[in-house]
Amino acid sequence: MSLAPDRRRALLFVGLLSLLPAALQAGYNQPPEPLLGVMHAPLPAIPMLDPTRQRMLLVEQSQYPSIERVAEPYVKLAGLRIEPRNHSRHDASSGYGIRACLKSFTLEDVASHRLTPVMLPADACPSAPLWSPDGRRFAFTNTTDERTELWLGDALTGAVRRVEGIALNPMMGDSVQWLHDSDSLVVKLVPANLGPAPKGLATGGPEIKESIQGKGESSSYEARDTLASPEDEALFDYYGAAQLAVVDAASGQTRVIGKPGVIDGVAAAPDGEHVLVETLKKPYSYVTTYERFARDVSVLDARTGQSTPITSLPVADRVPVRGVPIGPREFEWRANAPATLIWPEALDQGDWKVNVPQRDKVMLWNAPFSGKPKEIARTAQRFSGMRWLAEGDEPFVYEFDANRQWIHVSRIDVAHPSKPARTIWDYSSNEVYKHPGSLLTQTLPNGATVVRQEGDSVYLVGPGGTPKGDRPFLDRYSLGSGRTERLFRSSADSYERPLAVLTGGERFITVHQSPVEPPNLFLYTLGQPVDGAPAGEAAFASSAAPITNIPDPTPQVRGIGKRLVTYKRTDGVELSFTLYTPPGYKEGTRVPAILYAYPQDFADPSQAGQISGSQQKFDVLRSYRLLLLAGYAIIDNASFPIVGDPRTAYDTYTDQLVMDAQAAVDKAVELGVVDRDRIGVTGHSHGALMTANLLAHTNLFRAGVATSGAYNKTLTPFGFQNERRSLWQAPTVYAQVSTFFHADQIKAPLLIMHGMDDANPGTEPIQSQKLFQAIRGLGGVTRLVMLPHEPHWYTAMESNEQEVYEMLTWFDRYVKNAPEQAKPAKSAKAAP
Repeated sequence: MSLAPDRRRALLFVGLLSLLPAALQAGYNQPPEPLLGVMHAPLPAIPMLDPTRQRMLLVEQSQYPSIERVAEPYVKLAGLRIEPRNHSRHDASSGYGIRACLKSFTLEDVASHRLTPVMLPADACPSAPLWSPDGRRFAFTNTTDERTELWLGDALTGAVRRVEGIALNPMMGDSVQWLHDSDSLVVKLVPANLGPAPKGLATGGPEIKESIQGKGESSSYEARDTLASPEDEALFDYYGAAQLAVVDAASGQTRVIGKPGVIDGVAAAPDGEHVLVETLKKPYSYVTTYERFARDVSVLDARTGQSTPITSLPVADRVPVRGVPIGPREFEWRANAPATLIWPEALDQGDWKVNVPQRDKVMLWNAPFSGKPKEIARTAQRFSGMRWLAEGDEPFVYEFDANRQWIHVSRIDVAHPSKPARTIWDYSSNEVYKHPGSLLTQTLPNGATVVRQEGDSVYLVGPGGTPKGDRPFLDRYSLGSGRTERLFRSSADSYERPLAVLTGGERFITVHQSPVEPPNLFLYTLGQPVDGAPAGEAAFASSAAPITNIPDPTPQVRGIGKRLVTYKRTDGVELSFTLYTPPGYKEGTRVPAILYAYPQDFADPSQAGQISGSQQKFDVLRSYRLLLLAGYAIIDNASFPIVGDPRTAYDTYTDQLVMDAQAAVDKAVELGVVDRDRIGVTGHSHGALMTANLLAHTNLFRAGVATSGAYNKTLTPFGFQNERRSLWQAPTVYAQVSTFFHADQIKAPLLIMHGMDDANPGTEPIQSQKLFQAIRGLGGVTRLVMLPHEPHWYTAMESNEQEVYEMLTWFDRYVKNAPEQAKPAKSAKAAP
């Protein structure tokens, strides 16, 4: 009797499998100790202060979920990934990771330090808690096998309870938010009687897309998990369907408001009575994500359920790369008024390439939204939001110039739009040393977020960049005089960032950390002025008292060394890296090293050389940094600037990469720490492209590990990273940047890794598969590891263990223990 075809194929597969080496038949691999133990250690808890600053929740998150969690089946719908079994969101809000489950909550009283454990439900998968504006309660969602639940907690007792009888719809976010009274919440529910998901709609016919008139230019990054068929549209309607409701926090009673629909954005006004609602509508686009879908914008009365239309927006799937849609966009409520909408509209067709005197106009419309909205401002550059004070008509207005990478902050008088705007700050977005800081905010009792103010003063928190690393500061800025006073600055031997200013302005809270101390909160009391305080230092004395006592979960790794290193590349641009040395390192000994970098774009070379970050932060070892425990030095976050006009900087991309790498390697060797003949290179995403290109265009590295990269930029023809020109406008640039076209020059071994479910259209898995095929076909040494179920950022414990195992095995074989004849040359290759 003959075997069935499926049975024959199964036996053939088993026979072929038996011929494979044992290593290729195994499942996931793990790195050795002590690397594995550090990967399994818990993370330090994260403090989340309530709006009144009287209490906090210490939130512990999981280091990595299991592969079973990451492998949950999902459907891809217009940039979203939805788990059908419980109507939940599979991916993180960014689309590049997996939705995380938190492990535990603990309440702490700021004044008494009293700790109260929060008893979460068994087998809970809670989200980050959301404080009520008055700090009496907190809310969180909990994802179960059947639904996403709403839970409420008491801030005094820590008692939590589930709101019965409802299932939240978290598909497009905004599923839970507090209303102004802190006694109720507005939520997005799965509509009652929704029934089962639609089936059997597929016709078996072709997938069809068309473009009949007008340019169809749009960023490649918008083509993430797009709809492809009428069946997809039906599923999008089904999983996107939501019903708004108001939940009473005391009783748990739920009252539906408005009509169900495919609801995207939801935002409650400060008065707690008006709710902004964006409802998606057909026709849906098959070439972009739901953010660009047509929509009706309306305001819903939370008391009566009456809806007032604001505008109807068409599908926006032809937006210029790095541009904005035409018409109203980015609606927000005025923070210090009961119910007033603010939004910008483009004056340049949404296209940064168009030269116009003003790019945006800003509109305002008061409830009850009768008559017409009024124009309150025009901005020379792209409007990027307002920051309101608790009272008054003069917000801070932010603009961004993408062509110059420049930020402009002014104040306008919305009650008198004809009055000229007053410039407050004007600086490069890449500026670190002279960054004026960001306005500190607070949450009002009505839930609105406004600029923190005491009398005539507001507060600024900034990075405090110096040539030796960041030293964050807290400044007090006078609205009347424009004078700034420095209240606090982090010491040079720690990293301490101001978090909140308390009522009265004489006390403030910071989060303090150092290389041997995990982040903990401290309460500072402002003292007397300091006579003759040096420029940039605090002009007042202050005293500190600890609030939290979060322990170090991995004291075994504190033996690593860490230092900031500065140097120059051949064209004079200032560069830096952090040099880590392994535990027990003896000065003067040369050890194998791994260089990690991620290229950054700068319009001004003076900013490219500024030091950002701090060597005084507490390190949690992950990914390549774990190789410190295997005897490697790490040349970490090496500066790899791509300097030039953002419109043309990538004309010299490869040349600049080579200069960056040569300078970093030469400096690491000069220090007497790194063995020039034993250096590897690694990078993720855009850094993976850098890694592959450095192996193609230099002889500096023994081997490389590239994770989730894009190596053929012709597959993203409408721009990549900061390159805004299309392939047809700059074909030479696309070819030169693409390692795929230089695969024949890659002579050093290259390990390529990629998540098989990468949602980033710029780094689709085929990019790694094709580079591997090219190198293999050309006789190079390469290995391809595709991680099942993983998105752009690897999430599962098993996947991360595999990544570290692969890196360690690869670098041990080809860098640490490479044969003498495989040594690289001591310089870059000649430019092709």
